[in-house]
This record gives sequence, structure tokens and C-alpha cells, in this order.
Amino acid sequence: MAGIPHDHYEPKSGAEKWLHKRLPIVALAYDTLMIPTPKNLNWMWIWGIVLTFCLVVQIVTGIVLVMHYTPHADMAFASVEHIMRNVNGGYMLRYIHANGASLFFVAVYLHIFRGLYYGSYKAPREVTWIIGMLIYLAMMATAFMGYVLPWGQMSFWGATVITGLFGAIPGIGAPIQEWLLGGPAVDNATLNRFFSLHYLLPFVIAALVAVHIWAFHTTGNNNPTGVEVRRTSKAEADKDTLPFWPYFVMKDLFALSVIFLVFFAIVGFMPNYLGHPDNYIEANALVTPAHIVPEWYFLPFYAILRAFTADVWVVQLVQFVTFGIIDAKFFGVLAMFGAIAVMALAPWLDTSSVRSGKYRPMFKWWFALLAVDFIVLMWVGAMPTDGIYPYISLVASTYWFAYFLVLLPLLGVIEKPLAQPATIEEDFKAHYGNPAE
Repeated sequence: MAGIPHDHYEPKSGAEKWLHKRLPIVALAYDTLMIPTPKNLNWMWIWGIVLTFCLVVQIVTGIVLVMHYTPHADMAFASVEHIMRNVNGGYMLRYIHANGASLFFVAVYLHIFRGLYYGSYKAPREVTWIIGMLIYLAMMATAFMGYVLPWGQMSFWGATVITGLFGAIPGIGAPIQEWLLGGPAVDNATLNRFFSLHYLLPFVIAALVAVHIWAFHTTGNNNPTGVEVRRTSKAEADKDTLPFWPYFVMKDLFALSVIFLVFFAIVGFMPNYLGHPDNYIEANALVTPAHIVPEWYFLPFYAILRAFTADVWVVQLVQFVTFGIIDAKFFGVLAMFGAIAVMALAPWLDTSSVRSGKYRPMFKWWFALLAVDFIVLMWVGAMPTDGIYPYISLVASTYWFAYFLVLLPLLGVIEKPLAQPATIEEDFKAHYGNPAE
């Protein structure tokens, strides 16, 4: 697909021409800032810039924290306390870093659900979507490894539970688990490995983000209507778009300032609200916490992991068909990773010819239920495994898979969409009038 017609950078002075021939970095910055952007973008398109700033904040604070951290099982907990008590501004850096991870996931979940609602995964943006899913997986791995580093009780036992999932893989699970841990159990070797990977993966994420930006700059941004920018001429493209600078940069910076105001209020007044009190107790392999709970942003998928027990008929059926190779524990692991995989497959599971959920009346209701379902999974993931909670987990997990594997393909066949605007310009005028009048 041809790019959106727009003005490209042209060096004027001798110095600009000299640099442009050797390293066209100014042209790259110009084309990035001046990229034509659909002018009807709403406030749900702010999360990209929030995620970028979160990544920068996490890398910068992480680099400083690592200067004072000791990745050794006997000293890790004490080194974190040293950061909190003795390093100038250390407590603030640690709280920014810890709560920054939460802001990162708030933004990424809103970013993903915006993409799911407005069909940002549909052609020609499938590759952009897949790269985004890879970024999300890398974020989850980075956050999990970072949670282990304080070497508190919940860090230690969370690592024990999650790495134990790999041991459920038939045949090769035990060697993989031992390789991950660096030994038979969570210990000093595990802490060193997780520390190294936690430090490395943010730079992998940064590289993936660069490719992600490159991908959507190639295809152009999606927008609330799902209608593509006209590409037949620059004059028509100019009616549908505005340059990213200054219009959307200023809008994004305003949104970012409001979000960071709330973020720093949380850091300043309630920095431990999202943490677990057991993580202020040094790790002890001989004392198991009463209830092992991961960080809140893992809870939906943790609930799915726990939902499929040996009592569930589908687990029993799969175990019978596979002659016991896939037991309840391994089925739960497959379900947890499968819940992310079905999101990645959305471009091929959604059969509707209409991109935006804005014009799909039946889809809106099922999507709203999916959003509620995600919150329910998050809540029930923090609950005990007895009483009514396992049943809630199972129902919510079933709907998650049913939405992607059944409803998305089916709705594309049976749903009658509403009329879409012919152009982005038409939608913009319908909302804001004609600026020329």
C-alpha cells in the first residue's frame, strides 16, 4: 500500500545538505513529527505517548537503582532497604519505578482494548498488531523478573509458582524449569538470571517499540471510523489529516501531564497501595505465605490458569484424549498462554468487513461484556481458590475464549453494520463542523 502523500524534508543550507547525504537523521525526525495523522482521533489515542514515556521512565530509574542493588540472595533484600533508607532520593526512585510498572500496564491494557474496539488489528495493520503483542509479552516477562528482585516473601514464592508452570510441560518441563532457575529450586542463581534479564529486556522492548512505530508509520494510523485516509492525491489526504506536530503532540502532552499528575500523587501519598505487605518480609523458603498473589496486572491470566482444574469436564476430556499427557496443570498453562494467543490472532478471527466497533451494534455489547469480563478475571485472580470463586473464574475464562474463537467469527457473518462515513473529513465535519465556515 502506498504511503499517505505529504511533504518530505528538503535540506536547505549547505550544512543540512552535507549531513543529509551522510546521515539523514533530520529527515527522519521531520517525517516522524510531520507524519499526516487522521484528524478525527479521539482521546483513546493518547496511550501510545504515555507508554513511550513510561518506558523511558522505567529505563532511567532502573539504571540508577541498579547502581545500588546487590543481586545476591543473601544481600538483595538488604540492598533494597539500603536504597530506601540511605540513598539520596532512593525511596522516590524505587516508588516511581514500582508504580511506573503499574502505569505501564494500565496504559497498555487501555491501548490494547482501544485497538480491539476500533479494529486497529485489521488489514493492513496485522504486523503492527503482532509486534504490539510481542511488546506486551516482553513487558510481562520484564515485570515478572523485576518483581522477584526485592527478594521478599511474595517475590520468592511468586517465582516458585510461575517457574513451576514450565515444569508442567510433558517430557521436557523439568529440564526447562531447572535451566530457568539455574538449579533445582529458586535460589541465588535464579536471582542473578532474573536480574540480568530484567536489565536487558527493556532495551529489547525499546527496539520492538521502534519497529512498532515504523510499522504504523508505514500503514498510517487507524482512526475511530476505521475509514482509511484518501491516498489518491496530497490535496485529498490533507483534507483527512493534520500533521502530528503541533496538533497531536500538544494534545498528547496535555494528556500526559494530567496522567503524570495523578501518577505522582499516587507515588507521593500512597506508593504501596498496589503492593503486597508480604513483600516487606525477607524471602524464606521454609515459610509459605497463606495466599500467593502476583501483581495486579497478571491477575486476569492467573485466574485463567487456576480456572481449569481436574474437576472441569473439558480438562478431563482432553486428558482422556491425550492419554494423560495433558493433565490439569498443563492445561491451565496452555489456557493462560492461549488467552494471550487468541488476542494476537484477532486479525484472522474477526470476519467483519467493518473495521470500527463504532458501526457494529451487536459487537458493541459483546465487547462491553469482554471489558467487564477482564475486570472480573482481575478481581477473582486475587481471591482464594475455594468457595464460589473457582466457578466465577471458569465462567469468566470461558467467555474470554468464546469471544475471540466464537463471537468474533460469527458476528462478521450475522451482524448488520451501520452506515459508515465515506471519508474521515465527513466524520470530522459531522462532529466539529466546517472550520472554514
